Amino acid sequence: MPGKIALVAGASSGLGRAVAECLAAAGHRVYAGARSFAQGKEPPKGCQALALDVTDDNSVRAAVGEIISREGRIDVLVCCAATFTMAPLEELPAETLADMMNVNLLGDARCVQAALPRMRTQGGGHIVLFSSLNGLFSIPFQGAYSATKHAIEAYSQALSQETRRFGIRVTVVEPGDCRGGSQRYRLTHIEENSPYGEAFRAGTQKIHHDESHGLPPERVGRAVARAVGKKRPPARLVVASLEQRFGAWLHILLPRGLFNRIMEAYYR
Repeated sequence: MPGKIALVAGASSGLGRAVAECLAAAGHRVYAGARSFAQGKEPPKGCQALALDVTDDNSVRAAVGEIISREGRIDVLVCCAATFTMAPLEELPAETLADMMNVNLLGDARCVQAALPRMRTQGGGHIVLFSSLNGLFSIPFQGAYSATKHAIEAYSQALSQETRRFGIRVTVVEPGDCRGGSQRYRLTHIEENSPYGEAFRAGTQKIHHDESHGLPPERVGRAVARAVGKKRPPARLVVASLEQRFGAWLHILLPRGLFNRIMEAYYR
């Protein structure tokens, strides 16, 4: 079902950029939103750039309003904007966690609230929210990021229940480790002489290794494009290696204490 009007928030790099390009390649009219497009950054191939700051209510409303003004409708909203800081939870500044929640959760909520009225009026739409396998289980030193993605899981489930009667479908995407992504939004925080120092260095080194050997972002982009093209899109879309899917299965099957010990040992 090509020819849909789509907005991809967080489309300047990584998964968001890959999703935007794959949707455009599938024949959809794609508006790629990101703050960096206001400074002249080149948009994803085949897409139209929109200046969009998901932390700013006015910016979000203006971007969605611009699309509706040009096209008369908005069929697909994909929320990919995200940031994270790896840190021991004891040492993570509260304001850093608040900033992550503002982008990763509230940013999605702002976009959803801006797009939903038009989707209801037109009798349908498709909202795609990006969670992560870390939205299913947490790992050391990514607890804050995992908390934002756990929140997306709950938000998307309730959103689906509330909007299905209006012909709106909601898909939550749960990618595993993927290559690429801007390092501007992938930070670390560790106090000097931290008691977590050795474990933090080992854990973050393992995380970086797994990400650098992860899936190409285009694989996630193609999976999202296929889901958008379906008459009945899936409620959940897992895109991950077999090894990482196995981790999710263990989280379900094993006692919580045993699973936590396995994760601690893996990242040690």
